[in-house]
Formats: sequence, C-alpha cells, structure tokens
Amino acid sequence: MQIQTPDWVKHAVFYQIFPDRFARSKQPRKRLLQEARWEDWDSMPTLQGYKGGDLWGIMEDLDYIQNLGINAIYFTPIFQSASNHRYHTHDYYQVDPMLGGNEAFKELLDAAHQRNIKVVLDGVFNHSSRGFFFFHDVLENGPHSPWVNWFKIEGWPLSPYNGEFPANYVGWAGNRALPEFNHDNPEVREYIMEIAEYWLKFGIDGWRLDVPFEIKTPGFWQEFRDRTKAINPEAYIVGEVWGDSRQWLDGTQFDGVMNYLFAGPTIAFAAGDRVVLEQVQSRDYQPYPPLFAAEYATKIQEVLQLYPWEIQLTQLNLLASHDTARLMTIAGGDIASVELSTLLLLTFPGAPSIYYGDEVGLPGGIDPDSRRGFPLEANWNQEIFNTHRQLITIRQTYPALRTGDYQVLYAQGQLYLFARTLGTEELIIAINAGTSSATANVDVASLHTQPNKLLYGTAEAEWNGEEGTQQLSLTLPARSGCILGTGD
Repeated sequence: MQIQTPDWVKHAVFYQIFPDRFARSKQPRKRLLQEARWEDWDSMPTLQGYKGGDLWGIMEDLDYIQNLGINAIYFTPIFQSASNHRYHTHDYYQVDPMLGGNEAFKELLDAAHQRNIKVVLDGVFNHSSRGFFFFHDVLENGPHSPWVNWFKIEGWPLSPYNGEFPANYVGWAGNRALPEFNHDNPEVREYIMEIAEYWLKFGIDGWRLDVPFEIKTPGFWQEFRDRTKAINPEAYIVGEVWGDSRQWLDGTQFDGVMNYLFAGPTIAFAAGDRVVLEQVQSRDYQPYPPLFAAEYATKIQEVLQLYPWEIQLTQLNLLASHDTARLMTIAGGDIASVELSTLLLLTFPGAPSIYYGDEVGLPGGIDPDSRRGFPLEANWNQEIFNTHRQLITIRQTYPALRTGDYQVLYAQGQLYLFARTLGTEELIIAINAGTSSATANVDVASLHTQPNKLLYGTAEAEWNGEEGTQQLSLTLPARSGCILGTGD
C-alpha cells in the first residue's frame, strides 16, 4: 500500500506548550476565577498547584512563537480537568474554564491559523478521570448505572479515593484516579471517535495520542485514522510510543510517534558523560551510556531504517518533553551539550519539537520540576536562544534539511559528519563532541558539489580533487558543530 502522511508536518517546527505554565494573560479578562490561589510563577512547581497560565496568554505571545520560526503548536491537554496537567479528563467537549474555555480556544486557534501556525491537541482516550461524568454516575449508582459497561469494573463497592480498600475497577497504571475505558464496548468506541471528529471540525490540525499502546481493541486505531482523515486528510496523528513503533506506523494508523528513539542516543552522544543519571528515569528513553560517533551513527541508522521514509518525515522528533527532565538539567547545565543536541535535532528528518522554555535554557528536573513557568527575558540564556533561532531559520531556508536524504559521511572518535541532499541542494552537518579540536578527512565522492559556505558555527574547510574524487578536510573546535552549504 502507498503510505500517505500530511505534507505540512514535513515542514513543521513544533513548539510543545504545557498551558498552565507558558503565559498568564496580561489583559483584563472575564475570568471564572477572579481571585485564584495561583502558585508563584517562578517558584518550583508542585504536583497539584496551578500557576494560572491560560490560552489568552499564549495568544498574546504568538508574536514570540512566530518570530522564533515555529509553525506548529502541540498542546498538552486543555480539556476540563482537576489536575494542572489535565491528563485527568472531566469533559472532552469543554476546554478548561481556567484556560479561558471554548471561546478562548477558538480565538487562539483562529489567531494561530492567521499566522499559518498549526495546532495539535493531546487526546487522552485510554482513560478518563474519576470526575468524568459517566464514571461519576457509576460511583453514585453502582451496578444500577447505565454507564457500568463503559469501564472495567471488577467488583463492588468501588473505592475511588480510599487506598485501604481495593479500587474494584481498572485504573491506568494502577492509578485509581484514572479509570480505564472499556474500548471493546462499541458505545465507548463511538464516543471517542466523535470527540476526535468534533474538534477536527472545530478547526484543530491533528491529535497527539496519549498512551495509545494501551488500547488493544482490534481495529480501533485504524477506524480512528479513517474517521479523522475523512474530515481532514491532512490532519496529523502522532502517538506517544517511546520505543519501536512499527506496529502502529504501517500507514493504517499513526503518521508518526514521539521519537524518543532519536532523543536518547542524540543526548548520549552530545552530552556524553555529563548526563546526570538520576534525571533519567524511563527504560525506553536512554541518554546514557555515553556514545562515540561510530556508535551514534549505528543507532541513528537503525532508527532511520525502522520505518518507511514517508513516516520518517512525519516523526515528531524531540530532546525533552513534559514527561522527561529538561535537557539543560540532564546535561548538568552544560550549554554545549544543549547546542550540539539542538543542531542534531534541527537537521534530522522529521518534524522537530521544542519543549517550551528549552529554547531559552530553562532548567528542570524530573516531573513536576520539568513543568516550570516560562522565565522572564532577563533570565533567558541568550546564547541558547540565538542558537535555536538561527538553526530554525536555516531549516526553514533549506528544503534538504526537511525532506532530503540523510547520509553519514564520517563517524570516528567524537567527530560525526553527515549530508542532507535534495536534488542539487547539498549540505554537510558536522559535530565535534570531544573536548579538543579535531579534524576529519572525508571522501565525499557521493556529493556533486563542494558545500563550502559556512551557514552555522565555526570550522575550517578545505576541498581537494574534482567531482567524483572529492576530499574534504574539516577542522572543528572542541564541543562545536557547523553546517556547510553551497551559497552565492
């Protein structure tokens, strides 16, 4: 079968926003909560406290997002919920009133679309919250509730709050706050499909699916894709799967996944032994042990061979998210590690995703610390910010960095060179992860041109030979990278 993925994603640079923490509106707004007990914006986040970020605040900062070069936003959940992260959904048809409700979201969606910025929402369809109305009915009426078969009830009475008693229902990861849906029930299945359709008709550009691997009902995700694409053939469907995702990336289900298989090795190479191990928890996400260039090349080739090329171009590539510690903290505060990782991210096939604040060097340990308030400009790391802005501009300028072939040219010691080529456009990207200056002498007979214009970074390049016998001698300073292109 011919695999089809949304074309716009191949040219997207995503910005992941955790809505409670990005921006509070500076304008007087008609708020449901006028005197909310927000946590101090700059204090350490807590598991249950709110900082009061809202959709109006994001709308007021769209200039910043656009000027950074972002053309797609992925929001963690925005629906009504009794949690600051909103993965505990109360009402799938209601944007949380604290964020501004459906009206504010419509205003933000329209404002984003006017700037050609796409918007992808987080769909939590494996489980709801114990405050979800249908589950609440079961809590009130027990076996008499008409919604009993919507959940995985195991016995009576249910105990949603008291851990001294068995919950008597299945909660995701054993968490009684998150009752799992019974997806084998056709009514549940239809309900979820209609939610997806409703928000696509509302105007969103796709869904990021929370823990989709937990839904094992045969045909579920195939139907989800069919119904989503029937409304918008260019809608993006991206799954949160941390490991090998071939079973979902066969062209009949998702367009891509959150590419932690790229993130782990990339950080392991760029940050090396600077990685702070206690900030790395997941067994699927492995920015350690340190990798030399040859080992990195092998891992990256494996990742690129896992899925069809059409899927590779619509993977959601990332270095950090709300579920990991921030890169700055993982790398022990080492700026070069952040910049080298970012260079690799923004020159890799697929859509790069930047977690809000990472572009200004915001630190943060494992959850909830990785969900800090976006800092004041006075607290930005301007070097990291300028690196992001420069690399995003270069990516948007050169199609080869988005859809071109990826070819490793050299991988020895801590020097890694690769080419991105599309037609006559050829770029060479080089990384020296080592602590001293290094030179690579590379046979680049496969290239038709001699990319010798320094688009990014500092390096000394010397070309020898004619087409077909080209040799490149490239010297890079310690802990640095560069991009070479052909220029006027």
